[in-house]
Amino acid sequence: MKLLSLASSAKRSRSADDHEEAATDQTHAIELQSLPSAGTNSTKRDAPREDGLRAVDTSISPQLTIQEERRLWKKVDARLLPMLTVVYLVSVFNQGSIVHARSNNLEVGLNLTDSQFRIALVMFTIPYCVFAIPSVLLLRVLRPSRWLAALMVTSGIVITLTGLVKSYASLLGVRICLGALEAGIFPGIIYYLTLWYPRHLLHFRIALLFGAASVANSFSGLIAYGIGRMAGKGGLLGWSWIFILEGIMTVIVGVVVFFDLPSTATALSLEERAFIQLRKKYDNSSVGEEEGLERRHVIAALKDWQVWMHVLVLMSVLAPLAGVSLFIPSITRSWSHSPAVTQLLTVPPYIVAAIVMCFAAFYSDKLKMRFPVVLAGLVCCMIGFLMNICKLRSGVRYFGTFFIVIGSYSALPGSIAWLSNNLSGQSKRATGLALQIGVGNLSTAVVYTVYRQADAPRYLLGHGVELAFVGVGLLVLPVTVAVYTRINGSRQAALRRRRLRGEGPEGRWTKEEMRMLGDRAAEFKYTL
Repeated sequence: MKLLSLASSAKRSRSADDHEEAATDQTHAIELQSLPSAGTNSTKRDAPREDGLRAVDTSISPQLTIQEERRLWKKVDARLLPMLTVVYLVSVFNQGSIVHARSNNLEVGLNLTDSQFRIALVMFTIPYCVFAIPSVLLLRVLRPSRWLAALMVTSGIVITLTGLVKSYASLLGVRICLGALEAGIFPGIIYYLTLWYPRHLLHFRIALLFGAASVANSFSGLIAYGIGRMAGKGGLLGWSWIFILEGIMTVIVGVVVFFDLPSTATALSLEERAFIQLRKKYDNSSVGEEEGLERRHVIAALKDWQVWMHVLVLMSVLAPLAGVSLFIPSITRSWSHSPAVTQLLTVPPYIVAAIVMCFAAFYSDKLKMRFPVVLAGLVCCMIGFLMNICKLRSGVRYFGTFFIVIGSYSALPGSIAWLSNNLSGQSKRATGLALQIGVGNLSTAVVYTVYRQADAPRYLLGHGVELAFVGVGLLVLPVTVAVYTRINGSRQAALRRRRLRGEGPEGRWTKEEMRMLGDRAAEFKYTL
């Protein structure tokens, strides 16, 4: 009830707060600094904007009408999302390839026990957590076009070599290397999106990326089954071919893709490039966002309370996402002895989840609120695991997996977009996202150790641990919303007092100091 009241009060106050922020912003002309087309390709256009874009001096800045801006974002979507979807999909394939290899006798080929296989899963997660922040910071230094492509190519080589391992020790070695390389790909993709899209257009784009990849990935088991039938070709077993072909595909993708930045995108006009940079730089501050990379940015992210709260929320989302992929085949296998049919029956929950996720993200961006989507997702996960932990028929438990997949997939882009919206400063945002995703993935390491084959088909231990993770998320979420609401209220009150005294939003701070404060500045409003 408290969360519902917070949501309703936020909706009632949004229009008043936006009006106050617009009035404050009108008193400060924005300095474009080094935007490429400032003053050369700019023109005055139509009436002043009323859609939330901060006031700018139209004599020095490029302005687009609402229709022109919509066409611009569609152009950006068409250029970025297909490419990023392929990159993310290949990354997901790589991470899940060992599970598919298990279905094609990996354990028999390497003489592994069940506990050794689960340790191999965990050994991917630990370096993933450790190397997430350094990898994303290197992306800031070396540019996405170089670093992300390099990560794709090298991870493809490691995946290919995995198909040639002959022992448990060598399997652990390649899993550690793969975790270190993959640590920069997913956080890097999310950070790359934040360089293009304003914070209240971001959730839907992340959902589109996840949705397309999840639908394609739902068929990965069927694809792996087909590849596994190549057993004997070249003297290799089926599980070896799964790794080899996926590795080759990853290398090809890494060579082909190219990651433009808003300042260098040749497919856009100079005015469109300048508009995107302007919109991003002043998306959450009238004095602009810090773009440099210094040690204090990393320290600020590591010490920020909200980053660690969002780490706990993401853990409660990623754990169900990893767990359901481990036990859903045990349900579908009870209906058919055909491996192809078993894999095909795992597809429907992911297709439904992709549709629900995109609708939820669209309205989340429209309302400029994230927590309702994350809350609804966690509640769905709780319902789904309760249906599976109880002694019910397999059909009911299968129906419960729909709740789990829908809930986890809907909450995942929402939780990531939420933290991204509330971190100001490019380097602080990069560090915070890497920390959230890297440490958040530790929950998957726990999940991999508790879903034991001996516990099938009910998996009481695994489902119990999953419910504990979801419970943590349901406890942390309202606390986070309450703190955000209190801070927003105190900041709005401070701005009103300054306005009554005839002061600007900076108060006693200079513009440079306001930029350094970032999301701690009085005019920054946290997204709920």
